[in-house]
Formats: sequence, structure tokens, C-alpha cells
Amino acid sequence: MNVSNVGNILNSAYQYTSRTQKTTASSTNFTESLQGAAKADTSNVDVYTKYLKSKYGKVTIQSVGKDQASLDGIGKSMSGNNVIIAPNILEQMANDPEKAAYYEKKIDDFFEATPQLSASFAAKGLVYEPGGVVVHEDGSVTYIGGCSDSPERVAEVNAINKAKREKEAAQRKASLEHSQEAAEQQRQIVEFGPFWRAVRL
Repeated sequence: MNVSNVGNILNSAYQYTSRTQKTTASSTNFTESLQGAAKADTSNVDVYTKYLKSKYGKVTIQSVGKDQASLDGIGKSMSGNNVIIAPNILEQMANDPEKAAYYEKKIDDFFEATPQLSASFAAKGLVYEPGGVVVHEDGSVTYIGGCSDSPERVAEVNAINKAKREKEAAQRKASLEHSQEAAEQQRQIVEFGPFWRAVRL
């Protein structure tokens, strides 16, 4: 296992533990918040959104298409702990505890898998880069993540590429020198051509 990735794995595990502790502490608060919302005439959606933000951190209410271009676009702005929920699904979650439990489980699964995926990728010399979770308008869920080469592998590839560039530069230089020598010989032949012809006669 790559030693430099151990810190990333431990950090992911710490974030998961922290998030889990927040979840446990805030689950009773959600029920109390809904009861308070009914008394204060606040919408369930607003209260539930605040609850989700306290549980997951970065929660965005937005519809995201399932096409690759939309997912690529949103993935570029994700930092590993993003949760994006379509407005219609958020409303269902806020008003139906079973739907809320279903989608929260889907979101939790992503965050629970992050430390294991980080370790698995690290064993292969790669760095797992989680993006986040998208809950689409149709109720489907997309997990966004990727991987990159470890810093050691990047350095190795850069060294290989540098060696190739240096070799190609040396070959171009040798070819240019050979071309210049051939041009000089041609110039001498042209310049001394009549003399050599006179000697041959």
C-alpha cells in the first residue's frame, strides 16, 4: 500500500466518523424540528433542508440531468462531500419519512463506501477522488467519483516523458547537424565544380 495515501484514507475515515456522529446527534433534532415547524408555520421542506445540511454539510437543491455532459459538468464542481437533490424529490423526502429514509440510506452508502474505496484504489497505486451524490428528478441516484494516479506514478510518468523528449531533441540535433554537413558538401561541390571539371579534362 502506498504510504503517502494513508493520510488520505485516514482523513476519509475521520470525515465519515464525524458525519456519522452528526447524523446520530441530529436525528432526534429532525423530528423535533418538524414538530416545531408545524407550530411555527414553517414549511417541512425548509426544515428538512436545514436538517440535511446539518447531517451532510454541502447540500444543493438542483435538478441535474442524467446525461454524461450534465454529470461531467456538475462533477467538476464537487469536492467529495456534495449532495445534490432535485426539488421534487426533496419535497417528497420532507413529507414522507419512508422516502426520506430511503434516499438518506442511498446518500449514506456513498459516504460509507469512501474509506473502503480509498484503500482499494491506494492498493493499486491510485488515488480515489469522491465527488458526491446526485438524486435526480426521476428518483434515480448517481454517485460521482473518479481516480487519479498517485504522486509517485505521476513523477514516474513525467520522468519517462522527459527522457523521451530529451532523446527526441538529441536525435533532432544530430539530424540537423547531418543536414548542415550535407549542405556544406553540396555548397563546396557547387563552388568548386568548374575546377574539378577542368581537372578531369
